[in-house]
Amino acid sequence: MNYGDELRREILSNGVTPLIGVFDMFSASVAAQHYNGLFVSGFGFAASYYGLPDIGFIAWPDMVAFVQRLRLAFPGKHLLVDIDDGYVDPEVACHVIEQLELIGASGVILEDQQRPRRCGHVDGKRILPLPEYLEKLDMVLSTRKDLVVVARTDASDEEEILARAKALAETEADVVLVDGVRSIDWIHRVRAVIGDKPLLFNQIAGGKSPRVSLPELADLGVNVAIYSTPCLFAAQSAMDEALQRLKGNEGRLPEVTAGSIGVKESLALLERNISRNHPKLERELADALV
Repeated sequence: MNYGDELRREILSNGVTPLIGVFDMFSASVAAQHYNGLFVSGFGFAASYYGLPDIGFIAWPDMVAFVQRLRLAFPGKHLLVDIDDGYVDPEVACHVIEQLELIGASGVILEDQQRPRRCGHVDGKRILPLPEYLEKLDMVLSTRKDLVVVARTDASDEEEILARAKALAETEADVVLVDGVRSIDWIHRVRAVIGDKPLLFNQIAGGKSPRVSLPELADLGVNVAIYSTPCLFAAQSAMDEALQRLKGNEGRLPEVTAGSIGVKESLALLERNISRNHPKLERELADALV
């Protein structure tokens, strides 16, 4: 299986391809029960692995190691990886691309931010001069073999957004992402300037972009939708609620009832990730990547 081509085919098919943001192996195990595509979110990984905001703390070997574990556990899922700004230097970005392609990533997102970087849905972002970003992007595109590459701009000035979207659409990148799109009207405007280049839309709870369903996005000409943080935010809310309830009950655990999660249910989820439990063809493909 060529993971890049598999994702590329799905992106170019009818409808919108949803990719669910995961932050660790457990969240990926839950998400994989419901969706065929996973998004390795920088926001979620920085929170889970370092306990820090997504402002540039991620070291590329940590991200590569995480993606390798994901691919072994989920040999049949799309894996789109957030590599931020390519870890600053173009040579590092190209090295990471080669590593990710070798271990079976499906695609990457490369942004045009300067350091210190920020989440795409907060204020205070600074962007690279367009020629500098295009040079880095071109090096990445020349390095990849079949990996899907999403070119992302974090521009906030209205004229700059459209100028950059148009410039990115003219490259060999597979998909364009304008992060922090503020309205439905702006989706229309970006779609108009990028022609028939596939378009990615990023939704994050409490972010700048509107809440839009997959059928609505399809009508707007969007091809891919990433959901960066539903697992992370749900985990934070659920853990906080569970611990408050435990404290309120003076340390007595709640009774395990039908539909709740206990040892048996959790182990059943995790055992699916063991390689010997995968179908034979998928196991052989996974072994070939190691």
